Amino acid sequence: MAPTVVERLRAAGCVFAEDEARLIATAPGSAAEREDLVRRRVAGEPLEHLLGWVEFRSRRVAIEPGVFVPRRRTEFLVEQAVRVAGDAHLVVELCCGCAAVASALAAELGGAEVHACDVDPVAVGCARRNVPHVHEGDLFDALPPGLRGRIDVVVANAPYVPSAEIVLMPPEAREHEPRIALDGGSDGLDVQRRIVSDAPRWLAPGGHLLIETSERQAGALAAEFAANGFATETAYGADTGATVALGRLR
Repeated sequence: MAPTVVERLRAAGCVFAEDEARLIATAPGSAAEREDLVRRRVAGEPLEHLLGWVEFRSRRVAIEPGVFVPRRRTEFLVEQAVRVAGDAHLVVELCCGCAAVASALAAELGGAEVHACDVDPVAVGCARRNVPHVHEGDLFDALPPGLRGRIDVVVANAPYVPSAEIVLMPPEAREHEPRIALDGGSDGLDVQRRIVSDAPRWLAPGGHLLIETSERQAGALAAEFAANGFATETAYGADTGATVALGRLR
């Protein structure tokens, strides 16, 4: 007897094989097309790339092959941004990928104007399917000059995996997501340092900067915040292991 889809996915190391089989079974297309999805998933392609969407904060966000897949732990970054945002009028997501965070904040902050940016043109094209104000370029340089000094909240899930540890990541990440979205340099903080040092010129007085990081890196990142004029805080998501460094511009 031929193995079932669940058995094939489980043999390939898919932890949530039953859930994945159900999602593939309900994907649009013919039986042959769904079988192709199974084959590609067994070969290691991310399920989200195959389906064309990722669930984030209970909403479906469009995603495409070659774009970083937002992790469930990054929902904690959204929670923390909502907590500190107050009546924020202008919000920016840096290193946005598919702009899942920007999309969630646009929905949860009501009338806030939300912008997103990324240096990767593939990610920018995908993000434009999810939010209207998306800019291509390197961090703050991507933003319209008119936003300088006016932003209430900046959020970033910037790359923070140390270069030498990329090889330790699951194959579906290191082989199917762009390295630029993963590699944070020798200690994982290269991009985050640049964000922290440039943010004061773009934030409004009292504005907030929030960056996802790891528990191991949180202390060093908090020191960078303090050195650049921020009152600092570190928040931990007990259920997901998420770590977010927060700074309020003094």
